[in-house]
Amino acid sequence: MAERSTKPPGGKKRSKKAVIDVGEAPAEKDPEEAEEATDEDAEPAEKDVEIDPDLVEAATAVGETESVDDLEDPPEPKVSTRGASLARRDPMAAYMSEVRRFPLLTPDEEKGLATRLVEHGDTSAARKLIEANLRLVVKIAYEYRRAHRNLLDLVQEGNIGLIQAVGKFDPYRGVKLSSYAAFWIRAYILKFILNNWRLVKIGTTQAQRKLFFNLRKEREKLEQHGFQPTTKLLAEKLDVSEKDVIEMERRLAAPEASLDAPLGAGDDGGERTRMDYLPSDDERPDRAVAQSEFAQLLRSKLETFAATLEGREQTIFRDRWLTDEPLTLQEIGDRYNVSRERARQLEKRMLDRLKKYLEAELGSAVDIDAMTRE
Repeated sequence: MAERSTKPPGGKKRSKKAVIDVGEAPAEKDPEEAEEATDEDAEPAEKDVEIDPDLVEAATAVGETESVDDLEDPPEPKVSTRGASLARRDPMAAYMSEVRRFPLLTPDEEKGLATRLVEHGDTSAARKLIEANLRLVVKIAYEYRRAHRNLLDLVQEGNIGLIQAVGKFDPYRGVKLSSYAAFWIRAYILKFILNNWRLVKIGTTQAQRKLFFNLRKEREKLEQHGFQPTTKLLAEKLDVSEKDVIEMERRLAAPEASLDAPLGAGDDGGERTRMDYLPSDDERPDRAVAQSEFAQLLRSKLETFAATLEGREQTIFRDRWLTDEPLTLQEIGDRYNVSRERARQLEKRMLDRLKKYLEAELGSAVDIDAMTRE
């Protein structure tokens, strides 16, 4: 197709009203597309556009489809009908037969429909633009057929990207709709592949998405230049941490494994799972019992020691060391009309006696010097 001409000086301005409700939107355009645009004062993208830049970068790396006119229909799989009374219908072949019903548009027709859509909100014009570019979606989706088994799933996601591209297309920027829409179509397809690559999502962070799309290519590039693709070198080239590279390599190298999947019969006759072999974060039972028994013994010894105290020392001991809400030295000094320093001296004398008592009863199991209330 011929390139669109830029908006004439006397042309109408693009309407700011949203034309099509196209749902979820991708992110900013690729730098190559921005170079083709001539209108630098174009309207900014809406705030709800949230396609990750890594998806757009990966889409650009695949290559750009310049025109719908050059598209060739993907080869239709052959279906064997031997031994069957009725021929099986291939869904992809049926879809392609329907897509061929819609004629391609000339550059003038495409610009006229896009102008009607932008200026008047003509949804029938948007429908014609979408129908005329359905073959472009199939062409791009076929490039990713090895990444996902069901080609129609990729076509469906690409169609959503095409709808979004038509809703955002500006006919006055001198860019063909097929060139503009290719980035949106690839971004939606790549996002779908990333979300459905594994049962557990892989690209949950920006570093993981970058590694998912570029790790294998960067490793092959280093090997072609004679370098050993170590995790440290890969991390430097991709600007991620070495830990992220190691984690992504492990996740891509092995499939998911269910923790509840049975591994075989156990000693008790029941089935064992991987969950049974994982270490527990709970405290060991023997240690829990030992600590509980020691706490009871210590409490009884402290009660016995408290019975040997009298007056202010007993008050300090019980209100400062045997309670969950201890009094301060100042509060104890105010109660007995003494200074805070005097209360501290009484407490220190009492703790010296307690230390000697516990050493005689429990040995070195309790460190009184390490205990403090302030």
